[in-house]
Amino acid sequence: MNSNNLQDSGVKLLCTGLENIKCELEILVLSKCELTEESCSALASVLSSASSSLKELDLSNNNLKDSGVKMLSDGLKENCKLEKIGLSNCSITEEGYKALASALRSNPSHLIELDLTGNDPGQSGVKQLSDLLQDPNCQLKTLRFLGTAAHEACQYVTGIVSKNPLLLRELNLSERELGDTRVNQIAALLQDKHCKLNTLILCRCSITEKQCLILTSALKSNPSHLRELDLSGNQIRNTGMNHLCDVLKDSHCKLERLRWGTFTYKNQIAQIT
Repeated sequence: MNSNNLQDSGVKLLCTGLENIKCELEILVLSKCELTEESCSALASVLSSASSSLKELDLSNNNLKDSGVKMLSDGLKENCKLEKIGLSNCSITEEGYKALASALRSNPSHLIELDLTGNDPGQSGVKQLSDLLQDPNCQLKTLRFLGTAAHEACQYVTGIVSKNPLLLRELNLSERELGDTRVNQIAALLQDKHCKLNTLILCRCSITEKQCLILTSALKSNPSHLRELDLSGNQIRNTGMNHLCDVLKDSHCKLERLRWGTFTYKNQIAQIT
C-alpha cells in the first residue's frame, strides 16, 4: 500500500481488520502514505495484540515524529511478534530513539531488524543505539541509521579504535593504507549529519591526488563539522595541493587548520595564494 494517500483514517480502518483473529497478514508496507502519529496509536494496538501475526512493518517516509514512535515503542514491548520495522525519514529525533532503545531492551521484543536512516538522533541518540547493541536483552541483528558507505566506514573505524566514530571528536588513522574504497567511505562518513568529528589525522596513509579530491569534495558539504585535517607525510603533489587550496576558498568548508608536508594552514592567520 505504499505511495497511496491512505492517511490516518485509512490506517485506523485497516487496523480493525488486522486485529481480527482470522487475519494472517505478516507483511504490511505503508511507506509514503501521508501518515502521522495518529496512525501509530492504532498500529501500536495491533502490535501488542496477541492475535496479530504481523512480522514486518514499513512506515518509512511518513511524518510520525517522536510522539508517534513513542506509541509504536509501547506496542513493541508486549506480545509483539514483529521482526522487522522500517522508520526511515520519519522525522525522528533523540527522544524517539530513546523510546525505541527502551522498548528493544525489553525481553518480549523480537525485533531483529530496524531501519532508521534519514532521521537525526543527535549525539545522545547515537549513544542510545550504541549502548543498545551491547545490551544482552536486545535481539537486534541489523540496525541501519547511516548510508551504506558511511556505515562501512563506521564499522571499519570502530574495529580499529574500539569506539564508534560518531561519538568521537578526534580520529587518528595514521600509517594505514586506506586505498580508494576506504577513503570514499570516510568521505561519506564526514558528509553524514550524524558525524561530529572535529579533527581527522591521516598522516602517512599513502593518500593520492585522486583520494585528496574525494576528501575535499566531502569537506565542501554543509554537514561536515571537520575543523582540522592532517595529511602530512603523504605524496599529494601539485594537483592534490590545488584541490586543497580550492576547498579552503569554498564558503561551505568549515576547515580551520590543514597540514600537508611541512606546511600548515590556519584560517585567518595564513593566506593561500
